[in-house]
Amino acid sequence: MELQSIWFFLWGLLWAIFFMTDGYDFGIGTLYPILGKNEEDKRVMINAIGPLWDGNQVWLITAGGVTFAAFPIVYAVMFSSLYTALMLILFALIIRGVSFEFRGKIDNPRWIKIWDTCIFVGSFLPALLFGVAFANIFKGIPIDENGIFQGNVLALFNPYGLLGGVLFVMLFVQHGAIWLTIKSDGDLHENAMRISRKTWPILLSVAVIFLVYTKFATNLYDNYLANPVLLLVVLLTVAGLLGSRIFMAKQEFFKAWFSSALTIVGTIFFGVIGLFPNLFPSSLDPAYSLTAFNASSSPLTLKIMLVVVVIFVPVILAYQIWAYNLFKTKVNKQEMTY
Repeated sequence: MELQSIWFFLWGLLWAIFFMTDGYDFGIGTLYPILGKNEEDKRVMINAIGPLWDGNQVWLITAGGVTFAAFPIVYAVMFSSLYTALMLILFALIIRGVSFEFRGKIDNPRWIKIWDTCIFVGSFLPALLFGVAFANIFKGIPIDENGIFQGNVLALFNPYGLLGGVLFVMLFVQHGAIWLTIKSDGDLHENAMRISRKTWPILLSVAVIFLVYTKFATNLYDNYLANPVLLLVVLLTVAGLLGSRIFMAKQEFFKAWFSSALTIVGTIFFGVIGLFPNLFPSSLDPAYSLTAFNASSSPLTLKIMLVVVVIFVPVILAYQIWAYNLFKTKVNKQEMTY
């Protein structure tokens, strides 16, 4: 029981770290056609995430790997029931990575425009679909006793799922705009600050609507009502959201970014804590739900994996902290690469 609970927490933590780190990549890519007024601005935006985005993807691989190794049944059911959405995310991520490398290979306006469009699509689509997927998990997936998905992909685009998608997009847009203020100067810097100020009230409104709708569409609040101390997670998330706005107003951009990161992590843990012990709840019958206890690997496997995680996750964190510190300064326009 303890091992399964620990791995449930680690599962949520790895997804939260992925969204915290790669979220600003998605946000900048989504803002790309809005803030990329000219070629120099576009190159600054690409270089603002260029040295770090592939490292951020490590957390996606880690989160997916943990799902496969620690909760193999959940992995199998997830990739069968959410197959279309997950494949769209995968293709979009591939297109985005290719776009960063290919857009500067040929000096042709049409060629560059194609890959610029791919950067936007490869950023916006995963942000939206990750939100749709997680909102549907919070709500419950129509799976039967055999883990077979009863429905089609269009069923995922229900009002609550779409609201979750919009919430993720707005979280990442805000996160990306703040990161861009850190990495840019001049007009792009000012425009990023303006976007941050304009999108923050929208994000706040969407977050409030999502919280209210969650009460009626899910059972997430049951754990909070049973253990009111858990509401501290919600309060910390709200504090992060308010802090990002306050620090932006003071032009303390690093503090604003960390506050935004806290908001994203808090949002993920709001759902993860509310789900516990469910990993993949069934909307047809709670008895069909996949939990941390009925869908986990053997205790020996979990013990071995825990040792591996304790050793290697701190190494990955140390490397990323070093990389972020190395590239913490603004983009040097004289040394820009594609």
